[in-house]
Amino acid sequence: MATLDPAIEFINVGFSISLNHWLIKSLTLKVNVGETLVLLGRSGSGKTTTLKLVNRLRETTEGQINILGKNISDWDLTKLRHQVGYVIQEGGLFPHYTVEKNIALIPELVGWPLAKTKARVQELMELIDLPYLEFAKRYPSQLSGGQRQRVGVARALALDPPIILLDEPFGALDP
Repeated sequence: MATLDPAIEFINVGFSISLNHWLIKSLTLKVNVGETLVLLGRSGSGKTTTLKLVNRLRETTEGQINILGKNISDWDLTKLRHQVGYVIQEGGLFPHYTVEKNIALIPELVGWPLAKTKARVQELMELIDLPYLEFAKRYPSQLSGGQRQRVGVARALALDPPIILLDEPFGALDP
């Protein structure tokens, strides 16, 4: 359910790659808790760059971004990224990790107990329709493109973050 509390707020945000080449200029928007926002536009229009600004994979040139009421520059970078699940277009899986390890990576990094992590991995694998016993020990190279993409979605959901950024995450999935 949406509230009037902003989850993400852009205030006159700009991002340039050179003095006269702005990819984003004067972006102001607010996404309240519980709302869904879709950025729609042509290739090269700044959609991915906008998402990367939220979790500080790119730094703004001007303006301010607030996450859950706090300026992103005031967040510890690791803690900020734990609040923001991010799924990129190609899934971004580590090829030398199994499906289970790819999904468990962030819970392990934040110190979740092994039992809690394993239970969460199993829950998410059921959610994305990849049965644990059949797929947990497979590597990304042993999965279809759509299966890899689903594992990327599961990894983004692993910590149950309040914000999820999806950058064309379903392009490789069958209907």
